This record gives sequence, C-alpha cells and structure tokens, in this order.
Amino acid sequence: MMIVRKFSVLISCLLFSIQGFTQQKAINPIIHADVPDVSMIRVGDNYYMSSTTMHMSPGVPIMKSKDLTNWEIVNYAYDILDDTDALNMENGENAYGKGSWASSLRYHNNTYYVSTFSSTTGKTYIYTTKDIDHGAWEKHSFKPSLHDNTLFFDDDGKIYMIYAAGELRIVQLKNDLSGIVSGSGKVLIENASAPAGENIMLKAEGSQLFKIDGKYYLFNITWPQGIMRTVVIHRADNIMGPYKGKLALQDKGVAQGGLIDTPSGDWYAYLFRDNGAVGRIPYLVPVKWKNDWPILGEDGKVPMELDLPANTSLIPDIVNSDNFSRNKNDKKLPLVWQWNHNPKNDLWSLDEREGYLRLTTGRIDTSFITTRNTLTQRTIGPKSTGETSLDLTGLKDGDIAGFGVLQDKYAYVAVKLENDKKSIQMVKGRDGKVIEEIPYNGNDICFKITCDFKNRKDIARFYYSENGKNWKEIGEPLKMEYSLGQFMGYRYALFNYATKTSGGYADFDYFRIDDELY
Repeated sequence: MMIVRKFSVLISCLLFSIQGFTQQKAINPIIHADVPDVSMIRVGDNYYMSSTTMHMSPGVPIMKSKDLTNWEIVNYAYDILDDTDALNMENGENAYGKGSWASSLRYHNNTYYVSTFSSTTGKTYIYTTKDIDHGAWEKHSFKPSLHDNTLFFDDDGKIYMIYAAGELRIVQLKNDLSGIVSGSGKVLIENASAPAGENIMLKAEGSQLFKIDGKYYLFNITWPQGIMRTVVIHRADNIMGPYKGKLALQDKGVAQGGLIDTPSGDWYAYLFRDNGAVGRIPYLVPVKWKNDWPILGEDGKVPMELDLPANTSLIPDIVNSDNFSRNKNDKKLPLVWQWNHNPKNDLWSLDEREGYLRLTTGRIDTSFITTRNTLTQRTIGPKSTGETSLDLTGLKDGDIAGFGVLQDKYAYVAVKLENDKKSIQMVKGRDGKVIEEIPYNGNDICFKITCDFKNRKDIARFYYSENGKNWKEIGEPLKMEYSLGQFMGYRYALFNYATKTSGGYADFDYFRIDDELY
C-alpha cells in the first residue's frame, strides 16, 4: 500500500510539473536584443515585424512570428539603401547613426509595403513585395525625407503619410508611390506632445496610424522633461482631424509603437524600451478598450508576464552560430548577419577556402570603426558569449584581424602583424587605446568576448586561446555605453583591416554565440 501511495504521489507531482511547464507564460521583453522602432502587422495567423538597423546592410529586417512572442528574421527590405560615399564608408564619410530609420510596415490589396526614410540621402523609401517571406522588394523613392513617417491606406483608396516631430504633418502620396501629391500637405496636429505636459525634451514623433471601427488612432512617443519616455495617442473620426489626444502609458520608459490584434480578438501594444548597452528592446503591453480608447497596460503598468506562449531562445532565429560551410549552390550568409555599412562584395568570400569566411583588405584604414566589410551580429541579453577562430597565414604586414564589440566606445581583441612579428592586442575606447599587447607566434588563434547586460551591468570581457579550450583573459573589461553616435546596441564583429598594404586576408573558421557566459 505504501508503494502504491508513493507511486500515486509521484505521478501527481509529474502531472503538476508537466501542467506547470505547459502553462508557462511569455515574459517581457519579448526580445532581449536591439530591435527598435518596431512596426507590426498580422496577416491571417502570421505576424510580421520590421525594425531599424540604420547603417547596416542589408537593412530593414523583416521578422515573422506565429505567437507574438517568438520571432525569426525572414527577409530584408533591401540589400543596400543606396550607393553613396557615406553608406559605402568611402572618402572619409560614414553613415553611423544614420542610414535608414523607423519603418512602417503595411499590408494592402495582397501586397506588403514597408516605408522608411534617410537623412543620409534626403529621401523617403517605400518597398513593395507580394512575398514577404522570400520575395525580392521593389524600390520606390522620392524627396524629401519624411521623418518617422507612417504609411496609411484609407478606405477611399487614398494613400497618406503622417510624419515630423511635435508639429505633425500629413501628405497624400501618388498612387504609383513616386512622390507627394502637389499641394496635399498640411499641419495635422500643432502640438502632439501636449497630452504629456509642457516641458518636453523629445517632441512627439514615431507616428503610427491605425483605423479601427471607423476611428483613426495615432500613436507617438514623447519625453517630458525629468520624467520618462511616454506614449501619447490621438483619436479622430476623420483622417484630417480634428484629433483629441491623451497620455496613454508612462511606465518604465516603454514607448513608441502601435497596436496589434490576435485572431481571437485580444489586443496588444508593441513598444520598446531603452535598455542600456544591449540596445532598444521590444515589449508587448496588453490593451483593453474603453469608450473607444485603447487602455494600455495593467492599471497603467507594463506587466512582466503575458498570457502568450513562453519565449524561447533568440538562437537561432535572431542570432546564430555559423561554421561558414556551404554547399556549392549556397554561398549566401544567413539572415542573422549584417555588414557594417555597404559591403564590397569582391573582398569577402565563402568559397575561396571551403569552410571559412575570408575577409580581404582592399585599402588602408585607420581604425576598427573605419573598416569596411566588418561582419556583425547582435549581442543579446541578459548575457551572451561570442567566440571565433582565425587562420592568420594570409595577413600582410600592418594587418589587424580579430573580434570586437562595435559601438562608439568599442573594444576588440585581435592579432597585428608588424615587421613580420605577430602580437595579440586588446584595444578599447573611442580612441582605440591599446590596453595590453603580447607576442604571439602561432598561425591560428581563438577569441572570445562575454557580454553581461543583466541589470544593466553592461560589462564585456575579452579572451584568447591557442586551441579553443584553454582561455586567458586579456586587457581589461569594457564598460559598454549606448550612445547616439552609432544609435544601436552593441554588435559582435568580425573584421580585418590594413594599415600599410592592402590585399592581405584573414580566414575565420567559425562564429559561435551562446546565451550564457562561459
């Protein structure tokens, strides 16, 4: 009888554990990585989301989800935004913190649209495709650059954009998306920040417009002096107004975004939060409706748990390891990779040496952040480790090849070949100061960087190994800092640059990423 009772208790515990596991909830943030300025749509039971990656190429990532919680990168709106000196990082110019900014993702008449804008080129861009998961996008562009625009298709067939900051404006677009209808521009809301108060340090921007049950809802972010980033919403019965505004959410600095519904009729606001060096990370906030207004949060607060499926790892769908091995018909990089600025495609290869990424120098550069063909992936929180291995036999005198974390206040660990002698360097700071340098005689080297973002600790540490097993820390930790100069969270970066003679190359055997520190 005692054995039966014990067995019964054991079964009950197992059933309780399984039940508890299956009832796990999603937690905020839904993605603990730099995915800012999100715009979201639902088509059937598929959700799609676009985001900002600025100077990176390819740009405007498109992510897909079945449950609003777990996302994968499925496409990009463009390979390169444009062919300019700044975007190419040529003639002393760069597009750090610029490139393309906040996008607007829409679905209309069986076509997907994503708009963005660029102060680098002075243009507004609209990309269209029938196949958002796999298809190429058709590019439309015109001047001027309409700041933080929201693309909107009204029921009468007219196409609009609302844009600007503080004093929000509206224009009608031509049906072929080639530009603005002459004379259509007007001020829509004179002071969109007003619902948040008088002393405003960030005027209302980040417009996203929605039409629900015949009413127009305009979302914006603003930042009252000394408080926090705040969501304001304006509502109107006509797209041209008049608009009535109200403060919609002021908690944890979670702001900027819009509305999304589920097939079952639940509503959420998708927003983001500045979260230190890892970047701007997306949150979901439940929404209820009252008197035709969306009410955000639970008693005005952002909940940490959501009645949605539990989050899984960001690996492999947002970031992923890569051994650089490809079959003969596939010489592309996975979508988790982005180049820092437009790449020069004849200077990188996956087939010059099977199973390796080869980065060849094509010019003389002065630092890590002026280097072209630097290949990057997001760091992820609350903690992550990146690791790589290099073959150094192709370096030329003066070459520096290695592994870094990229932002204004950057750092890296690398091998430098100088006068036929190799050394391992740990370099950090905005001025690229050499913190430690030690002689090295090998032809292969492994590098590792750990990033601890928990509770905004924002500490990176740097390591090297001759065999990938026995690691030695080098230099000193980097206190990572998010700054507007590059305007994005830290990125793991593989690089090679020449200081004397171009034509040398570094062969990267693999990149590994883990969501733990090791």
